[in-house]
Amino acid sequence: MTNVFLVRHAHSNYSTDEWNRPLSEKGRLAIEALLKIFSKIAINVVISSPYRRAVETVEGINRNLEVILIEDFKERTISLKKADDFHGEVLKAWVNPHYKLAGGESNKEAQTRGVTALQQIIRKYAGKNIIIGTHGNLMALILNEFDSSFDFHFWQRLTMPDVYQLTFKNEELTSIKRV
Repeated sequence: MTNVFLVRHAHSNYSTDEWNRPLSEKGRLAIEALLKIFSKIAINVVISSPYRRAVETVEGINRNLEVILIEDFKERTISLKKADDFHGEVLKAWVNPHYKLAGGESNKEAQTRGVTALQQIIRKYAGKNIIIGTHGNLMALILNEFDSSFDFHFWQRLTMPDVYQLTFKNEELTSIKRV
């Protein structure tokens, strides 16, 4: 069995600098809960989006393992400019998976990117317990590939941080559960 723990990053204060936005004090404190969750699980591999807030979230729980950065686990780009109605734009993208603003990614494009990266990880690290530090929208899109109940409303309810375990037998998904 291969267990993948998708970890949505802890809280960070909003900034237009997606790559370098650090965790907030609230986010740093929340990592304690992650330490508790993962204290009883033998983690073999830690992977993260290259965005600082995702790396900071998982590097605190990595048990001295190197954090492997994989760009395909970065957040979905809504637009090159700040969206006037962020939630409205995200909803439009969930209603029409091919909808996108100029310079942005559609849900379908981001989902394909995330799921393809996940499949590569499952093949490369078969039989291991893997943490993947990622982001809310991409996490919801990856989960949605396997179960359509992971939708816009699910995304809205995600916490910072949040953890979902996907268990695979060979490359076949056998379960998804919130940890």
